[in-house]
Amino acid sequence: MPCRQPTPADGKEDNLAMLIEVWADVVCPWCYLGKRRLEEALAQFEHAGECDLLWRSFQLNADAPREGGLVAAMLVERTGMGEDDVNQMQARLTELAAQSGLEYHLDGTRVANTLDAHRLLHFAAPHGRQGELEEALFDAYFRQNRNVGDRAVLVDIAVAAGLGRAEVEGVLDADAYTDEVRADQEEAHALGAEGVPFVVVGRRYGVAGAQPTALFLETLRRAWNDLHPGPQPVRWLDT
Repeated sequence: MPCRQPTPADGKEDNLAMLIEVWADVVCPWCYLGKRRLEEALAQFEHAGECDLLWRSFQLNADAPREGGLVAAMLVERTGMGEDDVNQMQARLTELAAQSGLEYHLDGTRVANTLDAHRLLHFAAPHGRQGELEEALFDAYFRQNRNVGDRAVLVDIAVAAGLGRAEVEGVLDADAYTDEVRADQEEAHALGAEGVPFVVVGRRYGVAGAQPTALFLETLRRAWNDLHPGPQPVRWLDT
């Protein structure tokens, strides 16, 4: 049974559910891989149906243009790596993603500003469509090489994910949810996150990076047991 999608604005768990928060950026290949591995863990987790999954915002490059050059060229320029090294790195990542059933075309990904995408994810949360939109944005960027910084593209993706066109356009035309995006980023840093994906389970355990499925599963079970301790033995009092 999949996780539920929480609707409260503050994202705090109730007494029955366990909250799983995932900080990610929709142009981060490790985030998409981490999403799949977390889902693989949840498929094995006995209490997945009693968990709430909430996506949090984290922009890896808040100053990026809405659409820039190829990511590969940007990596060569910023890291000092050679073009062959970057291509080999992307090929290894593509192979890792394929092992989790993901189709990456990293040679066609372009730099994009993700602020508007994150604003729409905040809008989608109370409508119960955040998970669908997160998946659609990842797929659009990594498999289809669409520009997730372009507003027309974002409208099409959001509508296909089950959101109303007029409402989506209204969010994008205004400055809605920008403060929430910034607050998510600040909270991630306050929790010690230096990058994404960053997963917090039950507000007790943090997992940084696209860790193996087994580690996610272990974390889920440990957090659940902390939140739902079993019956304690009776302690007799001396009379």
